Amino acid sequence: MAGDQEPRDEEVLTILLYASNRATREDVRLALGRKVAADLPPVRVLEVATQPAVLTAMDAGGIDLAILDGEAVPGGMGLCRQLKDEILRCPPILLLIGRRDDAWLATWARAEGTVSHPIDPVRLPEAVAELLRPRVSTETAVARTTSVA
Repeated sequence: MAGDQEPRDEEVLTILLYASNRATREDVRLALGRKVAADLPPVRVLEVATQPAVLTAMDAGGIDLAILDGEAVPGGMGLCRQLKDEILRCPPILLLIGRRDDAWLATWARAEGTVSHPIDPVRLPEAVAELLRPRVSTETAVARTTSVA
């Protein structure tokens, strides 16, 4: 990308962020910034504050990663499990947990990762990048195979 050009949609990773608390959404958005790692495309954060909005966004597709706040009202852990049960090829989900001891609940919910509150602006992008890298690698391999065929 040269200069101030905006990346095309296929070059942007979409992260769905569910938190009922506006401050939590802002903290996550600020911690993620425009890129979570130098080797990954830019990210776009789609913020939602309700569970119905999460379901609508996930049903629409195009989500590369979901971040769900386990402390949201209603909580993100049960929603995580529901998404894993109901969505074929559900994108990876990162749960924000209130205490490190809640990690076992995230395992029950089948989340691929966890980060504890308060939001750590170093740890969150690292965790997000870990979950996005395999997805980007797979998409790149599929794109190469498709263009060669």
